[in-house]
Amino acid sequence: VQLVESGGGLVQAGGSLRLSCAASGFTFDDYAIGWFRQAPGQEREGVSCIAFSDNSTYYADTVKGRFTISSDNAKNTVYLQMNSLKPEDTAVYYCVADIAPILLTVWLDRRWNNDFGSWGQGTQVTVSS
Repeated sequence: VQLVESGGGLVQAGGSLRLSCAASGFTFDDYAIGWFRQAPGQEREGVSCIAFSDNSTYYADTVKGRFTISSDNAKNTVYLQMNSLKPEDTAVYYCVADIAPILLTVWLDRRWNNDFGSWGQGTQVTVSS
């Protein structure tokens, strides 16, 4: 499994960014991909998740209504559209792939700090006030 994130950067509060996660090496229908983030000195936090079998999506309460996860299966890419960004969204964002039942269990049980999945290298998102 290989995951390559892109699209991070510096943006003012209220602005938008779109993160991309290009994925390869697995059968999409069996997997889910999640976006997680970690800010300095803080614990890892789940942001959003999508299951490819039925395109079901999940969001953390902190981003619901502002972020949208989507996938382009023809390009094997998952996107995270982030609107109305806030300084507290500043973090390194990672995309993670795992077999859907495993990742969805992690998500629903909020086991963010468990050892799971295959991780991308991360992309920095910085929101200035």
